Amino acid sequence: MHVMILGGAGMLGRKLAERIAADGGLAGAPVQHLTLADVITPQTPHGFLGATDCTAVDLTVPGAAAGLLTTRPDIIYHLAAVVSGEAEADLEKGYRVNLDGMRHLLDAIRAEQQGNDWRPRVVFASSIAVFGGDMPDVIGDEYFLTPMTSYGTQKAMCELLLADYSRRGFIQGIGLRLPTVCVRPGKPNLAASGFFSGIIREPLAGLPAVLPVSEDVRHWMASPRRTVGFLVHAAGLDLALLGGRTSLTMPGLSATVGEQIAALERVAGPKVTALIRRERDPVIARIVDGWARGFDTARAAALGFTAETEFDEIIRVHIEDELGGKLP
Repeated sequence: MHVMILGGAGMLGRKLAERIAADGGLAGAPVQHLTLADVITPQTPHGFLGATDCTAVDLTVPGAAAGLLTTRPDIIYHLAAVVSGEAEADLEKGYRVNLDGMRHLLDAIRAEQQGNDWRPRVVFASSIAVFGGDMPDVIGDEYFLTPMTSYGTQKAMCELLLADYSRRGFIQGIGLRLPTVCVRPGKPNLAASGFFSGIIREPLAGLPAVLPVSEDVRHWMASPRRTVGFLVHAAGLDLALLGGRTSLTMPGLSATVGEQIAALERVAGPKVTALIRRERDPVIARIVDGWARGFDTARAAALGFTAETEFDEIIRVHIEDELGGKLP
């Protein structure tokens, strides 16, 4: 099997590649060839025994995607994107990367199919940002898309493209509306949701963290480990079970910021939570105020997707995966 990860230098791309290398396969089949592509050259995952191509490529450049597809990968993970805060601040860049990049990829797949029966599975990382505005506290599987940010709008448009190209038989598409990934390792990025991770990650590292919203803000989250599990599970899913509805909302944990902080204190103690400084940011508060607070993900659960059930578990996953299992 040949697997391609677009956005292979990003956090999820790296962790997905590491998971494939550790498992040695995907969807019940061995992976002999792994292609990682991003705007910067990704790194080969440790321990992968098959052939690896690590390529720097910009999907927004016309024709760039075509060069990646000549080897006709069996599964393509499309994880490359401009994050929410950056997409809101730079309209042109957001649409160029998040929408045009997807369109170029799908058209390149269609062009490569001339004269052959290659029909790859495309797993697209969508987002719960496709929902927004005046929403119920718990959003069901039948709720319509109501994005209130440019990022959410771009993701919703990509979901429609994924569905149409699947309907027409060019790809086998599945879109996963990912929760906010928490706790993200590494340095803060430009995502408006970054503080959900920052108020856990930085204090656990002995560093101060800024909380830009009130503690009653509620959000939908899952750990990086569980999010990679969603991507892995999607590779082997019988897509006929989707019934033509190619995108679905992933399970997660609904928690308030206050509940996050309380969990952190239970796991690491009051000296750690004392490093959190309350400093309201009206721009971030406005963006977050339009985000979904919780979901009923019965459809995804019936298809075998699962997530954490308490925030303490999400913190422990971060400690195990990023801190060697020990508090500093």
